[in-house]
Amino acid sequence: MDAWITTLMAWLALPQYGLSTVFVVSLVSATLLPLGSEPAVFGLVKLNAALFWPAVLVATAGNTVGGAITWWMGYGAERAYEHVTHDPSAAHPRALRWLERFGAKACLLSWLPLVGDPLCAVAGWLKLPFWPCIVYMAIGKFGRYFTMTAALLWFFPERLGT
Repeated sequence: MDAWITTLMAWLALPQYGLSTVFVVSLVSATLLPLGSEPAVFGLVKLNAALFWPAVLVATAGNTVGGAITWWMGYGAERAYEHVTHDPSAAHPRALRWLERFGAKACLLSWLPLVGDPLCAVAGWLKLPFWPCIVYMAIGKFGRYFTMTAALLWFFPERLGT
């Protein structure tokens, strides 16, 4: 078992498979699994500063695809719930009304820790329009990756002579 994990970790090592690793980690972190992708993006950019924009864009793409998957999970969960209860109005408690009021624009907040990923699932549950949700998710996620990576590079600059 240890050999398999070592092989997997070597295959996903940042210097060798950087952008694909960032994409996969960003995708998985946008699902309901607790995983942060910012360290992978920062690590790659720290190893190769020329990859700042590609890393930010690839992380945004991966995280947006993960958000889309989460949207579909919420959509499917709502359909299953509706099928079991046979009462579509029962699926909309008052706590979700604010999200319905803001609509797809609420997906701009999908970058937030702890609430962002469930927000994507709730958007699917409420059957908010898919493509506008994806666009707003991408905008929010791009802003997060750009800001976080730039801030980390500013706080942890390269050492002189390296």
